[in-house]
Amino acid sequence: MINKFKPAWWLPGPHLQTLGPALFRRRRRINFQPERMELPDGDFLDLCWVGSGKGPIVLVLHGLNGGINSRYINGILRAINKRGWRGVLMHFRNCSGEPNRLPRSYHSGETEDLSSVLSELQQREPNTPLFALGYSLGGNVLLKALGEDNTHMPIKAAVAISIPFELAKTADHMSKGFARIYQWRLVRELKKAHRAKFKKIKGPIEFGNVRKLRTFWDFDNRVTAPLHGFKSADDYYQQSSSRQYLGKIKIPTLIVHARNDPFTNPSSLPEPHEVSKHVHLEITEGGGHVGFVAGKFPWRPVYWLEDKVLSYLANEL
Repeated sequence: MINKFKPAWWLPGPHLQTLGPALFRRRRRINFQPERMELPDGDFLDLCWVGSGKGPIVLVLHGLNGGINSRYINGILRAINKRGWRGVLMHFRNCSGEPNRLPRSYHSGETEDLSSVLSELQQREPNTPLFALGYSLGGNVLLKALGEDNTHMPIKAAVAISIPFELAKTADHMSKGFARIYQWRLVRELKKAHRAKFKKIKGPIEFGNVRKLRTFWDFDNRVTAPLHGFKSADDYYQQSSSRQYLGKIKIPTLIVHARNDPFTNPSSLPEPHEVSKHVHLEITEGGGHVGFVAGKFPWRPVYWLEDKVLSYLANEL
């Protein structure tokens, strides 16, 4: 039984809980096996495997601009391996360090690649328990997929962490106050990845001067929406937000979100009556965004999420 989350006294408030582990958590050595998975449309996904044997598999989805070098990914993959399970990180297109082949990339509502990976894993090992875990953008993708395809997802249980339940409200929130610092860094990384990719391939549309884009609204209006077939950023946000899918989920699912998450407007948090009976919604008062650091001493931090996630999944075996 995992205790209720209590933030470390030495990391008070939403920003220290968010920035502390994101900037200073030690990355520990982890041996992983890379795999390139070819997709039906001629593109590819890069996977990273940890663990061995025939234990349960946890498919991990990272957040915006994340990947194998993200500290939270390093931590959860190590925890999965320590438990004797296998973990596999699915890099979204254009996130593994090598630009993907096609003009399209990834976004908060793109669920086809997730479905392709899950289908492949099920075909390889039909008798192996399969779980899915998503952080932030990856969690939004996972919840949307669970609601869209609520009877055919080949997983026993799922966990979603720090979710932007309503993308338009999140984009608005990130344009105000201290959250603008997070937005600035994330949009800068998006633009960098965009420039690197379209140096190698020709874009299908005229993006204009991407360097001048400053907000998520700007980037998603100019790049994400037209690149992926949406009319506008507003159309993209409306179709891709996971909140509208929570009542349709039929697979055991844990959602963990901090009320003080600096990335989201509290008004976007779902009410208990909005989620299906298969969803356990755990809203903590503290924890920041993908933070949730506990512990009495700064030199001995406790990363509460990892025990929480794996204990929940173990109970669903």
